[in-house]
Amino acid sequence: MPNGYNGKILHVNLTTGEIHTETPPVDFYRKYMGGSAMGLYYILKEVPKGIDPLAAENVLTIMDSVVTGAPISGQSRINVNAKSPMTGGIGDSQAGGFFPAELKFAGYDGIVVRGRAEKPVYLSIIHGEAKLHDAAHLWGKQTREVDQALKAEVGDPKAQVMQIGPAAEKGVRFSSIVNMANRNNGRTGMGAVMGSKNLKAIAFFGKHKITAADPGKLARMYRDGTKNIPNFPTVERMHILGTTGGLSGHHLAGGLPTRNYNEGQFEGYESISGERMLETILVRRDTCYSCAVRCKRVVETEYKGRQVSERFGGPEYETMATFGSYCGNDNMHAVALANQLCNWYGMDTISCGATISFAMECFEKGLITLQDTDGVELRFGNADAIIQMVEKIAFRQGFGDTLAEGSQRA
Repeated sequence: MPNGYNGKILHVNLTTGEIHTETPPVDFYRKYMGGSAMGLYYILKEVPKGIDPLAAENVLTIMDSVVTGAPISGQSRINVNAKSPMTGGIGDSQAGGFFPAELKFAGYDGIVVRGRAEKPVYLSIIHGEAKLHDAAHLWGKQTREVDQALKAEVGDPKAQVMQIGPAAEKGVRFSSIVNMANRNNGRTGMGAVMGSKNLKAIAFFGKHKITAADPGKLARMYRDGTKNIPNFPTVERMHILGTTGGLSGHHLAGGLPTRNYNEGQFEGYESISGERMLETILVRRDTCYSCAVRCKRVVETEYKGRQVSERFGGPEYETMATFGSYCGNDNMHAVALANQLCNWYGMDTISCGATISFAMECFEKGLITLQDTDGVELRFGNADAIIQMVEKIAFRQGFGDTLAEGSQRA
């Protein structure tokens, strides 16, 4: 087996409850390597043509990369794939954090999930042993509660939890899969697929070591990278300002999505920039497994009496743009709250913000009225309306039920 792999893929059939481990040959790993390529091997072989993405026949794959779990900055990534309920094509979504590496440490290179459980369940993988458990007590709960509860149930506070929130349970098409309660496999509705299978969460913990041809050289590379960050202005800027450091540049270049992308510049861009976040609401910088850059934003603030906690990270560039300039909103505190709500409920911030922006343009043009929107004045720049719609979408309440379908279907 090549270095970096465990040589094991976990297969879980939720319809029958059967769990087994596949040990693919070396040529399988050399051909597909990991991530979405490895996931699509199973999806393209097994998913019947023309099925509804939310049907039990859809296959959900969760795959690591060959370098995930090694001390290489930027490489703690996990791919989730399935037929997408947003597009009907292949859904592909990545997330970072510590969960991707923990899957390797638990003894597996990936997971293939088939079928649908009769009632909510969660999967635990502790030191390589996989089991399904009843999750009725977790159904309907927000991600922060489930994260704490499952760490207690599996008996280790260091366990990593990958889960869906109430939005996926309600079938919101752009619902996400959340780990650490603030990292998301957000794009293409993979949370909705996981929810359709009645799989609430996966909890991992293990101590399996990843092999490397030259572990000493990898360790030296990591140390040198950390030491040399100040010598590379682009990397240092990412460390200081995170992904939001690019927002001002996008505005100046005419590429900052503004008012449903009818415009490419936003007059309030400075108020939602990475520089302003650094000066005001940023409390620290978080990181993913073994990454020296530490670009993850962690904020604390409040919006109209509602607290935004550092537990839920902070807005990245795309979130700041979609809930900010995209919606004509220059209130960073409202964007931070919208980001927290999406992490609570398990929704992709990009699709959510862009769909609300689409609805705002419809409202501005008179295509929909207060009667359609449950009395919410969906005008560009109305931060209160953004917050109201995020919550309505998450629970498919009123007009939120229409927007939960995504902008094209809405």
